[in-house]
Amino acid sequence: MAKWTRLQLAAALMLGLVGPAAADQITTDTDRATVPVMTALGMRELPALPQKIVVLDIAAADTLAALEVPIAGLPSRLYVDYLNKQQAEAAPMGTLFEPDFEAIAGLAPDLIVAGGRSSRQVEALSEIAPTIDMTIWGASHVDLALSRLRSYGALMGRGEAATALETAFLAKLEATRAAVDGRGRALIVMTNGPKVTTYGAQSRFGWLHGALNLPEAVIEQPEATSGDEAQTAKAAEAATHGEAISFEYIAQANPDWLIVIDRASAIGQDNQAAAATLDNALVTGTEAWKKGQIIYLDSAAIYIAGGGIQSMTATLEQIRAGFAVGG
Repeated sequence: MAKWTRLQLAAALMLGLVGPAAADQITTDTDRATVPVMTALGMRELPALPQKIVVLDIAAADTLAALEVPIAGLPSRLYVDYLNKQQAEAAPMGTLFEPDFEAIAGLAPDLIVAGGRSSRQVEALSEIAPTIDMTIWGASHVDLALSRLRSYGALMGRGEAATALETAFLAKLEATRAAVDGRGRALIVMTNGPKVTTYGAQSRFGWLHGALNLPEAVIEQPEATSGDEAQTAKAAEAATHGEAISFEYIAQANPDWLIVIDRASAIGQDNQAAAATLDNALVTGTEAWKKGQIIYLDSAAIYIAGGGIQSMTATLEQIRAGFAVGG
């Protein structure tokens, strides 16, 4: 990647290669322009406008695609249909869990973006090229996702596009929040063939409760005592992988709304569909089922690309539309 002086950066602004919003976040010295980027491991100063990027995180690929940033290398399978164009144009770089280090090195990227499932490979990948961990996780899911969007916008010279995407997302968030207001309690469940897990407000999908002020339909559990390592480990496991539940649990929680994610469908497996799994006497007796208030999300988008700006915007629209037609 070419080094930029202040004069070159000014010329790039005049030619429209860098937007004003991005330029505001770029610092220069006598040799090159850099951009401060907040990563999952802290702040990094990165060279601006990397030309060849390998992306090993689907949420990052989602957001970079929305910003129309070319991606040189991607995992061999993305699972989300709306990234088919990017998949076809990028070189295969192994899988999310097992990157092809030889292929990545052969591509000689300026930047590698990891995160989520590939985050454990950051140290090894850093031996090839500057690598950032852009994992999105925890109760601040939306804030982190929008922070990632702004960072990508500044780094790639797409600041104005990032602002437009954020504005559209926030409008969608407000409209969805209004649609769910006062409409009752929801239970988020994920099926995997015949198995069912639930995800609460502190889980990977909990942003739907927090960001939308959507009350949970839960069965109260005894609180963990301070220092109870077993309970702490169980809570962490539930946040990541959900809490395995029975159909009796769903019946007892009796949600007004069921929000459903089909894991098997998300990863392309031909297992029992979520609708068939939930169609039993215990679940059909809930208020959600009786009123037709069951929302089946685009499972690949939220499960595989969760935190991507396209994924989050589409999920909000599905929630809003579902509440609009519910009983």
